[in-house]
Amino acid sequence: YCIEYVSENLPSENPIIEIGSFCGLSTNAISHYVRKAKKNNLLFTCDKWEFEGAENKDLFLGPSAITHRQYRKFVRETYVRNVGFFCHDRPPHTIECFSNDFFDLWNSGTAVTDVMGREIRLGGPISFAYIDGNHTYPFAKDDFLNIDRYLETNGFILFDDSADYYSQFGVNRLVREIRKMDNYELVIKNPNYLFRKTG
Repeated sequence: YCIEYVSENLPSENPIIEIGSFCGLSTNAISHYVRKAKKNNLLFTCDKWEFEGAENKDLFLGPSAITHRQYRKFVRETYVRNVGFFCHDRPPHTIECFSNDFFDLWNSGTAVTDVMGREIRLGGPISFAYIDGNHTYPFAKDDFLNIDRYLETNGFILFDDSADYYSQFGVNRLVREIRKMDNYELVIKNPNYLFRKTG
């Protein structure tokens, strides 16, 4: 519901940013609702597809017989296949990097090649950001601060896994801080937090 609401109320045609794409479920949802709302905003996503415990890529995932290297390859290929199918008419520009590196590129207006092999120049104001990267407080805070620099007035931020019952995630602490800020208003809590920038 939050993504549908945002898609119908986007303040401009400035780009949409998704941090953390995994296998493409939320990417496809954003693309679907933006298309349904007849909006033309470009969608940029970033994900390095390197997961917790993946420092040694040849270690197995828990008790499984799957290595981190195999898992990463599977998830990345699944993402490309999913968005290539469901968003074939308007595929997102997905940059294979961590979010801080993505915003370094965004800040410098760098031309990059996305995972589909297309070149695109990054940069400029943002109308909506969906944050679903590393859920620890320092990383979520960095993602918020990076987004805040470029988010236009009346633009939106939606935090995944920010519901009150996700108290184990640092993003839960972050949304409580944002609620106290003068330049953000809570639009929806369903159960994740959707904010609008007011100034």
